Amino acid sequence: MQTELIIVSEYCQKCHIEPSFIDLLEEGGLIEVRAEAGEHYLLVAQLPEVERYSRMYYDLSINIEGIDAIHHLLERMEGMRREINSLHNRLSLYRKYEMEEIE
Repeated sequence: MQTELIIVSEYCQKCHIEPSFIDLLEEGGLIEVRAEAGEHYLLVAQLPEVERYSRMYYDLSINIEGIDAIHHLLERMEGMRREINSLHNRLSLYRKYEMEEIE
């Protein structure tokens, strides 16, 4: 399976962001940058996150530590959302089973 990659310098130029911002995200563990043949690459799958982080950083003036905290909270919220959906599904099955026994 081949992973789609984008050259960091080209992405930064087209999106008008500093390459040092990408470095900060990588140092903070928020994204993965791959280095191959002397060039740095972003995974295409990470682009929505990079765009979200760049809006936070450039438009909202949130520093990298703040972005990391927001990222952590959003991950926790997503985990709780999945857990709520799972519990809801289990409850629905239980109610369905309970209704079948009543009939």
